[in-house]
Amino acid sequence: MSEPEAHSNIEYFSEPPELRRPEQTLEEIKHSISTLMDEYKQQGIELSGHIIHVSHYLPFVCTLAPRKRDGLDSDDEHASGSALETSAPPRPVLTEVEQVGFEKRGDKGEPLSEPAHQRRRRLSTVSTYSTGSAPKWTLTHRRGHTAMNAGIRSLGAQFRQTTVGWPGDLRIGSGTGELIEAGSLTERDKAALEEELRTQKEMQEDDMRWAPVWLEDKVAHGHYEGYCKTTLWPLFHYLLWQEVFPEIESDDATYQAYLEANIAYARKVAEIWKPGDLVLVHDYHLLLVPKLLRAIISEVYVGLFLHSPFPSSEIFRCLPRRREILEGMLGSNLVCFQTYSYSRHFLSSCIRVCGFESSPTGVEANGFNTAISHCAIGVDAKRVEADRDQAGVVPKIEALRKLYAGKKIIVGRDKLDPVKGVVQKLQAFHKLLADFPEWRNNVVLIQVTSPALYEDPKLEGKVSDLVSHINSEFGSLGFTPVHHYHQTIDKDEYYALLSVADLGLITATRDGMNTTSLEYILCQSKTYKSPLILSEFTGIAGILNETVRVNPWDIAGTARTIDKALRMSDAEKEERQAALYKRVTAHTAHTWAYTIVKDLLRNLGVGQTARATPLLDIELMKEKYAAAKKRLLLFDYDGTLTPIVKVPAHAVPGNRLKEILPILAADPKNIVYIVSGRDGAFLEEHLGHIEALGLSAEHGCFIREPHSTSWWNLTEQLDMSWMEDAHDIFRYYTERTTGSQIERKKASVTWHYRNCDADFGSFQAKQCHDLLESNLVPKKPIEVLVGKKNLEVRPLAVNKGEIVKRILFKHPDASFVFCAGDDKTDEDMFRSLSALFVASPTSPVPGGASGHASGPTLAPPLGFEGSDTAEPAHLELHHDAVFATTVGPSNKRTLAGWHVTSSDEVVEAVAALVE
Repeated sequence: MSEPEAHSNIEYFSEPPELRRPEQTLEEIKHSISTLMDEYKQQGIELSGHIIHVSHYLPFVCTLAPRKRDGLDSDDEHASGSALETSAPPRPVLTEVEQVGFEKRGDKGEPLSEPAHQRRRRLSTVSTYSTGSAPKWTLTHRRGHTAMNAGIRSLGAQFRQTTVGWPGDLRIGSGTGELIEAGSLTERDKAALEEELRTQKEMQEDDMRWAPVWLEDKVAHGHYEGYCKTTLWPLFHYLLWQEVFPEIESDDATYQAYLEANIAYARKVAEIWKPGDLVLVHDYHLLLVPKLLRAIISEVYVGLFLHSPFPSSEIFRCLPRRREILEGMLGSNLVCFQTYSYSRHFLSSCIRVCGFESSPTGVEANGFNTAISHCAIGVDAKRVEADRDQAGVVPKIEALRKLYAGKKIIVGRDKLDPVKGVVQKLQAFHKLLADFPEWRNNVVLIQVTSPALYEDPKLEGKVSDLVSHINSEFGSLGFTPVHHYHQTIDKDEYYALLSVADLGLITATRDGMNTTSLEYILCQSKTYKSPLILSEFTGIAGILNETVRVNPWDIAGTARTIDKALRMSDAEKEERQAALYKRVTAHTAHTWAYTIVKDLLRNLGVGQTARATPLLDIELMKEKYAAAKKRLLLFDYDGTLTPIVKVPAHAVPGNRLKEILPILAADPKNIVYIVSGRDGAFLEEHLGHIEALGLSAEHGCFIREPHSTSWWNLTEQLDMSWMEDAHDIFRYYTERTTGSQIERKKASVTWHYRNCDADFGSFQAKQCHDLLESNLVPKKPIEVLVGKKNLEVRPLAVNKGEIVKRILFKHPDASFVFCAGDDKTDEDMFRSLSALFVASPTSPVPGGASGHASGPTLAPPLGFEGSDTAEPAHLELHHDAVFATTVGPSNKRTLAGWHVTSSDEVVEAVAALVE
């Protein structure tokens, strides 16, 4: 692929220009955060100014000092409470018997050791401990996640912070000392570590605390080395785990450890959470935490940032636990990704795999809206430049230049993982030397590969073979084209390599956010302004537009691009470098962190999370029901009395409902109505035989009174000419959307797309909705209802809320109301009930309504017989006898005062009243 081709193709995967967020400086973002917090305060929503970060590891390696066997102080000899007491047996210590991971395999894939699911560490009787002295912990900074940690720490200028994480494997003496079994730690040992973490806090300039999550070894390593690294990590990088780890038959063995670990993190957060705190969960290790935490604290404000890629829905749907993972993530107020394409993949998975509905800002699942956003991480530019300018870097740059004098230097630095593209890089370099002989003896590739968590002998062997093949074919006694170092190098050597390069080469086949590319740009700003070739499959490629981007699978195209980059003019190098440097220094790790907080604040969804709707109190409702002389019972049908089904005709009443509904309606004290969107024919077919049951069809357009067989059309006096226009628009989209269909009722027209392709159906529905709102709604007295996989056009003056008012007006002596519904159309009923008590000064009902001691007053409903001359009705209803109940989770956005979780629970609540 030529360079122009690479540039044009990458735009296909980029964020649409109309969706790109305006560039803001760090100070502007901070100001936006302050403004948002002030606005919440004015609304009575107090934010605490405290952020709880939840990450896999604490940023420290924790080691326990060994005890001396002799010369103990007398005080130490009498110390108690530690695992190291004189009377206690020696503390068991874990000794690493081989590299942590799954079984090593030979060249043919045969097992060389014990089975994969057995733990890679064995208990040893070795103990370096004596007894008596108090535990003494030493903390050193953990390598890795530098950009994330820098971003988190930068928030300390505006927020108090706590980081919740696993302390990792605990060792004796040093970071390479013997491993301590987690189960052998006493409460005193744990308290000593927590005290050392508090001491670290006092040594910091910002207000940062650390809270450890204590995990048993089996859970900790089953979580990280098991499900995270053998199932989620391969899948998120477009590798099916059975291809990478063929010895693993199922993910079930390690999923339980993943779940248990996530539960432990959620519980730890719940221990330290206070009202008004913000919670930020980091990466794929903790995808279940948002939902688990919300189950404990329904009003929590939680954001999730995924540092890794997110695969397309066709890959993600292969995951056996796909629904659990998605629902776990959707417990967040905000899910944020590195790139726009990752966010689109996530949205598509939610729609296609789980059947959730998209919303203007994200995904609506179980009545809760989760916003979706994206923001690429950056690096701490000032820290990188400070490390680049260290005294030890310059001598190494000079040594490298002297060693490779007269040669062009290509630098690559990657982890030796299958997705880092090291094989493709070597193949492209071979192709370069084969197709462009002028570069032989004139260019070298210095490739540094750091060890991965799991050794892959096949990959290591292939890389070694390629290096040997290139060097034997194009090398000589005095020249070696490829220098491969499979090791971890120190910081000075790393920055010297990036600084000395004539070309940076990153050919990952899939990568979340490659920070090496950003550090390369900062290093080159001081030296040669050398270009960077970047794989279009890295998350960073979409924002570094001035890099030279390639498809690493196109070996010949990558070789041609390397040739062009090595020949690039100084003027073009400087132009590209100037733009890249501006981008990297403007969008830093600090900018990323503040942007995530700003996005979370914008999507707190206070209306849906500030108040948890309580579970319906059956006993209280029975008490009020028994005391009432007259009762109103109003029920939606689909999703309330029967579950939602794919084929609407199959939603017939269950046996339990058929048994109790006639009994409920037959009670002379009860006025029972089914207020449904269904047409009258369907309701009569399945419920019409219950004489004492009132029916309202088509969202209130038609009504059949109890003990009556005739329907009254409330739309007779309305202009219904719009129905043909609405039908024509729906027919246009039906012809172009396979699986969709039109349902034409007497007073409404509905377009169903439940049986369509999920993504395309949702897209077509949005297009159709926009067309109706722009072309038809302004001209006609109608409204468009967005339902569950359908669009419905109905008269504006008639809805379920008006039916509720009509029934209340006709029965002002009713002193009990049970009203149940599940979707947006039922909110009209809840709104009518809530409005009765809005002006009252007395205590509120659950959900926010309150009432006068003497009962509210209700004006004659629109279209009511004699409404022009009728007097307002004085109701005998009181707020504590209104049970407006929605079907869904407690955090669902609703005007109802109570909730149940399923239609079966509604039926059982009705049965409790009857019985």
